[in-house]
Amino acid sequence: MLGIKVLEFAKEVDPDIMVIMMTALANDPRPAVEAMKVGAFDYLTKPFELDEVKLVVAKALETVSLKREVSRLKQQQRDKFPATELFGNSSVMQEIKNMIKIVSETPRTSVLIQGESGTGKELVANTIHQWSSRGEKPFVPINCSAIPESLLESEMFGHEKGAFTDAKALKKGIFELADAGTIFLDEISSMRIALQPKLLRVLETQTFRRIGGTADIQIDVRVVAASNRDLQDMVREGSFREDLYYRLKVMVIALPPLRERKEDIIPLASLFIERNNHEFNKSLVGLSPEAEELLRLYQWPGNVRELKNVIERAVILCQDNVLKPEHLPMELRNEKGHSSAFAGSHLSPAANVNASMSLEQMEKIHIQNVLAQNKGNKSRTARALNISRSTLREKMRLYEIPG
Repeated sequence: MLGIKVLEFAKEVDPDIMVIMMTALANDPRPAVEAMKVGAFDYLTKPFELDEVKLVVAKALETVSLKREVSRLKQQQRDKFPATELFGNSSVMQEIKNMIKIVSETPRTSVLIQGESGTGKELVANTIHQWSSRGEKPFVPINCSAIPESLLESEMFGHEKGAFTDAKALKKGIFELADAGTIFLDEISSMRIALQPKLLRVLETQTFRRIGGTADIQIDVRVVAASNRDLQDMVREGSFREDLYYRLKVMVIALPPLRERKEDIIPLASLFIERNNHEFNKSLVGLSPEAEELLRLYQWPGNVRELKNVIERAVILCQDNVLKPEHLPMELRNEKGHSSAFAGSHLSPAANVNASMSLEQMEKIHIQNVLAQNKGNKSRTARALNISRSTLREKMRLYEIPG
């Protein structure tokens, strides 16, 4: 058969196969054009040098390697952010799932995700990316509170060689690296106000300049931002730009805390048991009725992240085939999983709070108690509260807790 037919047959058998064609028709480009349309990687015109063949083959092998690496990274991303963790049986989560599907179909629209720590904001952002037409392109997350203010601009926009003392080489920022993909700006409330106009310009023009640069760089990215603070309150306080706030909140997804969707607790716990069975080579079949009651009664200040960690710990401890109350942490078992946000504190909740207090006031007192128990050590306090150290710092700033 003709060479073009061999190519067609090979691509039917394996669409990803790299095929290099050879032709003796140097003056007729039509066979080469046809071969490229069918899916040839490249073509050689006779006569050719051996070095030319080696170069084309090396490029083909490099392309295969890159495709495999992209496939591996995409699978890794799916494993890290399985969408099943996000969706429960509650009506509010079904509404959020529908909202994500709608947002995913608009690949340029900015999205603002609001919710407490541990509710799954990065998971939502990744799901929006994966379900959108940008799903094959990069998803680049950056935590605005985890990077020092002086370095955040360089991380976002990059810098030219010699732009400042330590700029010994050109550095591309995440906006450049995420071109055609999605950028996730977590804890955007921590971004200093001086940097906010530069982000606004990117959102409005899809262009930016590296630090020390003189030319605009054109990009095509979707920005998804997240905050555990109310940005509208920050606008009123003057700590967040109003124009940036309205530019970000084109679409808003508000994630409810786990305590407000209790019907999702047991299905999520069952999901985590199943996943940990595989991870730790266990064969647990579920939860005892008493353990289920404790999970439902507890207030879950750390939300889904805390539930996930509690179940992982319980599965490791359990030597039976059913999770029981004794496998759960003391704060869940204390007074049958008392619904106070102070579960786990050595101080009596009744001595600290009363029914007239707001949830924010209770949270402030709880943080102060745990800080005192850990002698002011923020790392140990953050671990005890099951939140990140940056989130602890943010809450201490919000509640004006010294330290």
